[in-house]
Amino acid sequence: MSTDCDHCGSDRHNHSCHHGGDDGGHGEPARGGRYDLVPANYRGPVYTCPMHPEVRQKHHGSCPICGMALELERSAHAEVGPNPELADFTRRFWIGAVLTVPVLLLAMGPMIGLGVIREAIGQGRAQWAELVLATPVVLWCGWPFLERGWKSFASWNLNMFSLIAMGVMAAWLFSIAAVFAPGLFPAGFRDMHGHVPVYFEAAAVIVVLVLLGQVMELRAREGTGKAIRALLDLAAKTARVIRADGSEDEVPLEEIEVGDRLRVRPGEKVPVDGIVIEGRSSVDESMITGEPVPAEKTKDDPVTGATINGTGSLVIEALRVGADTMLSQIVAMVAKAQRSRAPIQKYADKVAGWFVPAVIAIAGAAFVAWAILGPDPALSYALIAAVSVLIIACPCALGLATPMSIMTATGRGAQSGVLIKNAEALERFETINTLIVDKTGTLTEGKPRLVAVMPEEGSTEKDLLRIAATLERGSEHPLAEAIVSGAQDRGLQLSDTEEFEAVTGKGVKGRVDGQRVALGNAALMRDLGIDLAGLADVADARRDEGETVMFVAIERALVGMVSVADPVKETTHGALVALHELGFRIIMATGDNERTARAIARRLGIDEVRADVLPEDKARIIRELQDQGSKVAMAGDGVNDAPALAQADVGIAMGTGADVAIESAGITLVSGNLDGIVRARKLTLTTMRNIRQNLFFALFYNALGVPVAAGILYPVLGILISPMFAAFAMSASSISVVTNSLRLRSAKI
Repeated sequence: MSTDCDHCGSDRHNHSCHHGGDDGGHGEPARGGRYDLVPANYRGPVYTCPMHPEVRQKHHGSCPICGMALELERSAHAEVGPNPELADFTRRFWIGAVLTVPVLLLAMGPMIGLGVIREAIGQGRAQWAELVLATPVVLWCGWPFLERGWKSFASWNLNMFSLIAMGVMAAWLFSIAAVFAPGLFPAGFRDMHGHVPVYFEAAAVIVVLVLLGQVMELRAREGTGKAIRALLDLAAKTARVIRADGSEDEVPLEEIEVGDRLRVRPGEKVPVDGIVIEGRSSVDESMITGEPVPAEKTKDDPVTGATINGTGSLVIEALRVGADTMLSQIVAMVAKAQRSRAPIQKYADKVAGWFVPAVIAIAGAAFVAWAILGPDPALSYALIAAVSVLIIACPCALGLATPMSIMTATGRGAQSGVLIKNAEALERFETINTLIVDKTGTLTEGKPRLVAVMPEEGSTEKDLLRIAATLERGSEHPLAEAIVSGAQDRGLQLSDTEEFEAVTGKGVKGRVDGQRVALGNAALMRDLGIDLAGLADVADARRDEGETVMFVAIERALVGMVSVADPVKETTHGALVALHELGFRIIMATGDNERTARAIARRLGIDEVRADVLPEDKARIIRELQDQGSKVAMAGDGVNDAPALAQADVGIAMGTGADVAIESAGITLVSGNLDGIVRARKLTLTTMRNIRQNLFFALFYNALGVPVAAGILYPVLGILISPMFAAFAMSASSISVVTNSLRLRSAKI
């Protein structure tokens, strides 16, 4: 007995199949059920629906909810080959077109002066010829649509293929009956000559036009994945490994392991993420960060895979390979974001939920109205109107409106160094009116430098700096690194620290050379009962210049100060001006002294300052602003920013920062500069405008097309559109939505 699932074909013993009702049976999926058919340990290709990302399976096929062709979930190592659905539909389209042309000539010839063809072979033979030519078009070329339509009724997941299948089969079955048993039809179906008309040409043309629409749509949908394919193409295919004996070999990238030494020659791509251990060069990182200026790289500088080396030669040590590289993570994040659903999609889902049943009801009402009120042959007119309503009202355009824009926009963002974690973050960012930024690493370079050592009487600069650096060597804070580097640059020999303790938001304490030493801000000194009156004016003067001042105390006696400055990034001022123009209120929240923070804020034109802020205070500040009605985004890069990033309506992580910050954020800026927020905002505004345009096109089209197809214009203008025109209009609406979405690929952000 087969162990394969009857619906999806997957091995029942290797996954938890969710096709069926509450009892976990293996019938057709119930509405609202789960459709993830991929085991957790599966590592092969996975296919998903762009409209319903919860649908995932191991083989190509159609979505059990909407009937659309599934697409390959792309990863940095996925082999992206030709789309089998596109190849199949293209073949069916051309065969169908060849068979449909003579059917059209036989059926429509008398209307365009070619009635001689029908007269030559006779009415009866002409109908049989249409039957022979149109039947393979309907039953073979249109089989995918009929199969999906049947499944939609079996599972009651009504969709566009429900309407197509009903329309095509109604026209074809009616015509079959008219050929084999014309005597069964009442007078209301007969023309003035007593013949029962056939609609083989309508059924065949509908199939061919829907196939044409699907082919064009599939080709356009492939365009949404160009951004990911472009990212995948950035990766180097080989790397030059330096062996232990000094020899060098060119090997496939898959063979590189962490710790390998690699040579990157001028003009070559950096193969993996690593660190420079020898050489000097400039590296073009624009394809990853969006920044056009090459970055200078020397010993101990990090390099990123897929970036392009300049004129120098580098030797690097591989630190991250395979799926761990930044490029792989970017591809994974973009692919995941493309499969996510924006909140605005729920409105389209609600409409689609009742839309198909409503259309079927309208088609039935149109048939009845024409049968009762229409001219002779009334029942034939009734059939034409009903089929036209079913075909023209296919909700494909409505379903595509949001996911096509999201897929294109997230890819466009990735090309500019803006990574969108999910569609919800993209939509929410449009409404943000308040931006909270951290100072260190966000506004500034995050690489502070020691600028002054100011000992009190009885102490020397060397002694003060040596003690301060010895104590700070146990801290990972950027300010500590600046002090330690400053001492090392002066050639000072550091001692060991005992009983080291970091006081969050205040400083550090410990024992150096047997003495109790404390280094930190005024709050730490107050906690220790140390009077700062003698140095207050000097400290304030330094802070007014934007420097961070730290006090040093030995055995609870103040012995001096050290001052550190963190240069503001070159891009910060211009980015803040642009952010103000985009409507943001900008607040700086920092653990730095208020005087220092305000000095930097004045220089940069920041609206509000929250200084002396502890990590837990940032999340509290965000909650307070949200309670006041503000929509808040938080931009940060440190571990201590993670709670605030999670609390914000949208968290923005600097890609140069900590992994936990990136995980907590909805948007990641690869370059770590604020101008990435400008690009993210412009992308969001453009994308949401594009989605609303798509929804308008889809809804306006159906609001206009359904009544016209039902015949509302016939009493006034004598217009009743044919099912063939309805099929063309339906395909055109879907293509217009996809084409409009693809405009985002060239959006200026």
